[in-house]
Amino acid sequence: MDDALRVLRREFESVEGSFLLRLRCELVWDRAAFSRLEQAMRVGCEQYESHDDLPRWVAEGFYEVSHFVAEWTAHPNFPRPQPAQYYQDCLERLRDLTEWFFRGWHAYQEPHVWRDL
Repeated sequence: MDDALRVLRREFESVEGSFLLRLRCELVWDRAAFSRLEQAMRVGCEQYESHDDLPRWVAEGFYEVSHFVAEWTAHPNFPRPQPAQYYQDCLERLRDLTEWFFRGWHAYQEPHVWRDL
């Protein structure tokens, strides 16, 4: 969990090399950075699933990612070199993870395998 929290903090703070910084400043959807963020979010969801006390910075980060990425990339001039389905799947994943994080459960029947994007 410590590694996932480090990744989440770096991503949510938009440090150098983070998915969010590259997305915002360079208009680049970095697939590797997205995977790193998404996987850390999954770990965070698993770890906080049964906790009543969520760290505020983590909750704010989940909320912000779920809204910002969809809004920022919705602009018609945002570069999308991957197939459209890839971006749709990624945005759906961010919504699913955010809902899981805040509800404490995900909407998929177990056993559910979160496929890599």
